[in-house]
Amino acid sequence: MLAIRLDVFSRPDHILPWQSTPVAKPLRNEDHWMAITQAKRKIGYSHRSLTTTEKGYRLEESVLMRINTMGVVQDIRMKTQSDLHADMSLSAFNFDLQSHLFRFSVHGVIKGKEATIHYGTPTAPRKMVLPLPEAPHLSNSMFDSLRGKNLKTGDEVVIYVFDPASMGQRPVSMKVMGEETITVMGRERKAMKLDVDFMGARQFAWLGEESDVLREEGLLGMTLERVTKEEALGGLTLMAGADLTEVASIDANMTIDDPDALTKMTIRLTNIDTKPLFLNGGRQHFKRNLLTIEKENWPVVEVKKESAEEIAEFLKPSPFIQSDDPLIVRQVKKIISTRDSDAVKVKKIMDWLYRNIEKRPVLSVPNATETLENRVGDCNEHAVLLAAMARAAGIPAQIEAGLVYQRGRFYYHAWNVLYLGEWITA
Repeated sequence: MLAIRLDVFSRPDHILPWQSTPVAKPLRNEDHWMAITQAKRKIGYSHRSLTTTEKGYRLEESVLMRINTMGVVQDIRMKTQSDLHADMSLSAFNFDLQSHLFRFSVHGVIKGKEATIHYGTPTAPRKMVLPLPEAPHLSNSMFDSLRGKNLKTGDEVVIYVFDPASMGQRPVSMKVMGEETITVMGRERKAMKLDVDFMGARQFAWLGEESDVLREEGLLGMTLERVTKEEALGGLTLMAGADLTEVASIDANMTIDDPDALTKMTIRLTNIDTKPLFLNGGRQHFKRNLLTIEKENWPVVEVKKESAEEIAEFLKPSPFIQSDDPLIVRQVKKIISTRDSDAVKVKKIMDWLYRNIEKRPVLSVPNATETLENRVGDCNEHAVLLAAMARAAGIPAQIEAGLVYQRGRFYYHAWNVLYLGEWITA
């Protein structure tokens, strides 16, 4: 849930080199159901089926979760269909995510070290080609690729996982913790426990004797456990689990009476690995576990401090920041004037967003075009739409994510930085 800016993923020396080879023993057709709980409350289920094909395997998975965010309960549905090679690496996929007003679909085909991706809407389809550093796997098939590898306690491997929702590839580290006996579906099963690290977020998985997933424990108190079909589909009430916004928040150990009046804040960070975090730069300074954030001056003097080449990347459209979409371009032209300075353009766009986009939590992949069409979203939707509209107005824009102080706690938040002679937080 918490998106942060990361440095290059570091690999410990004891990680085993991954060899993409067919699983030692051909897999049988499988059909499994998992119950999804949070703090022992049922919030959803997943259904996974694996069938053999002439070239490898077909994997289908559907997930339903009833999520509480910011006090609003919403259902989110995800469906994935994927064709896999004999080594369980990805050949092609269809991914669909739907919640209330928003829907995101993407189709991809992998050939060699390239993925051709089709996404967008029926009226505005888009296509892109992504380079892939390694043979990709999906997260729901990465454990299958371990079958027959004869891993021992202490062994660690890295697999590159392709995430259809972000259209990117990331390394996932899996370390064997040892063998445990757990109770699954009323009987004891021997299981290999794995410590799974994805971009610094850790979870645990227990694999059966055939490396099939028996249980997973992840972030925010969520657990997946193998159950019967009847158990998976039953017991889901209209109530969701704990509010994920609150669960993911951090106690500030003090109350700030008027946070808007602050011009500088210094925070001591403890019990956290700061190496992968982007803490130094712009308005932030980090030294000896002390993070200092300073409020920028507004309005700014628009004297360009970076070359056109350095900021050109942040004027381009991207899969979810569709600054070239005719709908966005037309709306921006209605809001601003060609005679406006960049600072005035930003002020007008931000004022329009504040008045016209309903502030409501959304469970989907943030998408500028859909946000403009639906006129609703949380900080993520506001950030992608502001970035797209700013770029359409000729103003370089980025999205950042981190924490914001409210009522004695720090909560997840996404915002923008815009280039107005220097990078300014919006």
